[in-house]
Amino acid sequence: MTDRRLPARYTLAVTGFFLTAIMTFIISGISTVMALGVSVMALGAWPIAWLTSWVIAFPTVLVVLPLVRRLVARLVAPV
Repeated sequence: MTDRRLPARYTLAVTGFFLTAIMTFIISGISTVMALGVSVMALGAWPIAWLTSWVIAFPTVLVVLPLVRRLVARLVAPV
């Protein structure tokens, strides 16, 4: 039986993929409902808002996350 998981070198990309997908889904939903109210129109606008925000968030996280990890490593003592 072979291990079908991705190699460890893809950790940053996979973490960023799921993190940004989930966060932008939630935040774009909240923002859409706040702007348009709970309606069929909001339900139709939400996927477009989510995809637009995710397309920006995913590459941003790939660039920013390594910098944030270094900053956190300077501020937090290792276990």
